[in-house]
Amino acid sequence: MKYLLFLSVTFWMACTIQKVDELEGMIYFEGGEITIGSEHGMPNETPSFKTKVPPFFIDKSPVTVAEFRKFVQATGYVTEAEKFGDSGVLDFATGRWVLEKGANWKHPHGENEDSSGDDHPVTQVSWNDANAYAKWAGKRLPTEIEWEYAAKGGKDSGNKYSWGDQLKTAGMFKANTWQGDFPVENTNEDNFLYTSPVGEFGETQAGLTDMGGNVWEWTSDTYKPYEGNPAFYMFSIDSAQKVIRGGSFLCHEDYCHGYRVSARQFNSKESATFNMGFRTVKDVQY
Repeated sequence: MKYLLFLSVTFWMACTIQKVDELEGMIYFEGGEITIGSEHGMPNETPSFKTKVPPFFIDKSPVTVAEFRKFVQATGYVTEAEKFGDSGVLDFATGRWVLEKGANWKHPHGENEDSSGDDHPVTQVSWNDANAYAKWAGKRLPTEIEWEYAAKGGKDSGNKYSWGDQLKTAGMFKANTWQGDFPVENTNEDNFLYTSPVGEFGETQAGLTDMGGNVWEWTSDTYKPYEGNPAFYMFSIDSAQKVIRGGSFLCHEDYCHGYRVSARQFNSKESATFNMGFRTVKDVQY
């Protein structure tokens, strides 16, 4: 009887492991304890704290233009930027954000501008749009703790970035970011003024791509300071403000340094910009 029970448990475990391995395009994290935040970053990253994270799957890369198109074709979904008729684009001549007519996920820079490649991360999607896609795909948006856990590879390495501690490795850039004097001049040393194809700058040790630079990514969390931060006790929580993670092609070390693993910012749920996308997660089913 004990032998039969052992075989049953072994078979169940084998099936579970096989199921974990079979989620295409996603990376499995077994969960565990992790330190969130940093004592060496921006004020909203403090105080750092330890927390436990349950197992989860996360998309290897941000959702691409091609993947988002499948969602639109299957559902007839219309994004908020399309409904509004304009969306956020940085005017490099003035260094100011403007609402560009006709800017949407198909033409992120405006109605008369070129579209992004199918293998680029989809942009000009609001939190509401991203959430709608996630539900359609049978997934959800990550919590910011899950996002940071994944960016850190599930361990407290102390590295600033998901790939290590330096923006370059062996003279090669590891993320699509801004080079030069923001916003006056982008020297374009990494060969991408705007978004780059997902995976262009390699993978982390955990197998993820674009966990720093390229596009900011929506999370499911409402923005607030961490508990213990003096601002926490005087902060009015607005459920319309959602946390974004990862930085973008506009980020620079002297400007926002948003491609660090602990960096966090926020935007309103209906906002969409040409440097903001998302990836999804899925709970582990046993």
